[in-house]
Amino acid sequence: MRRMRVAVVDVGANTLRLLVAETDARGGFVPIREERRRTGLGEDVERRGRLTREKIERSGEAARKEVRRARKLGAMRIEVVVTSPWRSAENGRELIAALEQATGLRVQPLSEEDEAEHGFVGALSRTQVDAVPVAVCDVGGGSTQIAVGTASAPSWLRSVPLGSLRLTERCLVSDPPTRLELATARTEVAAAFSELTPPLPAVALATGGTARALRRHGLRRLGEDALESAIEELTALSIVARAKRAKVDLERARTLPAGAIILAELQRVLQVPLGVADGGVREGVCTRLLEAEAATA
Repeated sequence: MRRMRVAVVDVGANTLRLLVAETDARGGFVPIREERRRTGLGEDVERRGRLTREKIERSGEAARKEVRRARKLGAMRIEVVVTSPWRSAENGRELIAALEQATGLRVQPLSEEDEAEHGFVGALSRTQVDAVPVAVCDVGGGSTQIAVGTASAPSWLRSVPLGSLRLTERCLVSDPPTRLELATARTEVAAAFSELTPPLPAVALATGGTARALRRHGLRRLGEDALESAIEELTALSIVARAKRAKVDLERARTLPAGAIILAELQRVLQVPLGVADGGVREGVCTRLLEAEAATA
């Protein structure tokens, strides 16, 4: 099989991420390079309902640099996708236009269903499951996606406009958060997910920065007791102490309690412990890109 190298630039609520990957001998792909830049777009959306010119320009410049990096690394096709910021902000289209101008590429704005599907495909591209149906939960900064299906494709997709950054901005403003703030956050999350009635899975996976941070913190299976214990431990610490304890940067430390609260609610909804998947939206887009390239080769 001819080796092929592609890249995905994923512009999310809190960060812009790059994945450069190459096909392997088994028909999958191997990550070549991954990069992460903070944009803080979700903060603008939550505080103002729209994106500031400064954040839009910063995101465009970050995307330009990552596209240039991908080209230097030999990517033959580069896809730029935008998730919740364009859907949530009044001027989300301005972000898309700025990204296109900065990169010279056509930007793909992902719908809620697109994001959930790509997250599902990406999680299963990097994680083996031994039973179906399987659920994949992707907790982002501005929204949370849930998909349930077989190992080949999802059949049930939902998106909830509440993620770790948005919940932090709304409820968990003290450092560390107060008991009242934590109770308010739990009420907000329970209300946001109250109407979800997914098919109950045999296996469930969590993807995204919160899940991976909790795994680094020692939680390989996110069951009810483990999540509640982690929430209690992390919310007793200041952001600085939390960052040291969980071995994450300060921004991830700030939003980690909110993400853990969302994962705890998802675990209750799905009624099975959550494993942690390495892949997500970027890997899903990458998988589809490589499939499309292989079909036309």
